[in-house]
Amino acid sequence: MPSNKWSREELILAFNLYCKIPFGTIHIHNPKIISLAKILGRTPSAVSWKLANFARLDPSLQNRNIAGASHGSKLDVEVWEEFNHDWEKLGFESEKLLAEKIGKRIEAITDIETDDLPKVGEERESMVKVRVNQSFFRKSVLAAYNFQCCITGLAIPEMLNASHIVPWSKDNVNRVNPRNGLCLNVFHDRAFDRGLMTITTDFTVRISPVVHKISKDPFAVEFLLKFNGQPIQQPERFAPNIDFIKYHNKNIYRRE
Repeated sequence: MPSNKWSREELILAFNLYCKIPFGTIHIHNPKIISLAKILGRTPSAVSWKLANFARLDPSLQNRNIAGASHGSKLDVEVWEEFNHDWEKLGFESEKLLAEKIGKRIEAITDIETDDLPKVGEERESMVKVRVNQSFFRKSVLAAYNFQCCITGLAIPEMLNASHIVPWSKDNVNRVNPRNGLCLNVFHDRAFDRGLMTITTDFTVRISPVVHKISKDPFAVEFLLKFNGQPIQQPERFAPNIDFIKYHNKNIYRRE
């Protein structure tokens, strides 16, 4: 049995799970918490408490006056800061570590597609890392929004995307940062990506004038224009970074 003191590796695995399950499911009966507890040789109570320790560091929860568990360790803070300093590195490291603990390949535990990849070599490894991080980003963003589209409330996971606010190709540092993501249904994801809509800094939907010009189209009215000015459902954690929103407003959103 491990000592009561948590190691860095254990905390990385705990934070990985913290990112990938909704905040409201942090409790001892959650099967994913029970599973991680078995991997670590700890109790579900200890794991759920550690996840609650991380919650106390989350600014999004603090803004909602949710304190999380108290009496966390200095190492909790260090791991939190490691992730937030380099999401791409720590996201992959945490998934790799989890795969090693389970005794499976990282491709298997992250459910990524590999049929189109080279069988071996550096190119395969590089592409696997990208897809693992994309999977981590998706799971983190969807969990933050409780698996619901932030505009429509649609709750069918197969119809939801983790939409980058600053596009993947434009910001290497924040590709995996969940604060650079919105949970959108596939239709509004496409509209957001093409600049036909944006989110303002007060978290409301703004539809592009391009769409207003074809406002006689009943489909455009029903699925886009009626949401203009509507507040989005904000996430339980990892609230969108305002600077990222400003970037989308300025560089992606179409004003004409």
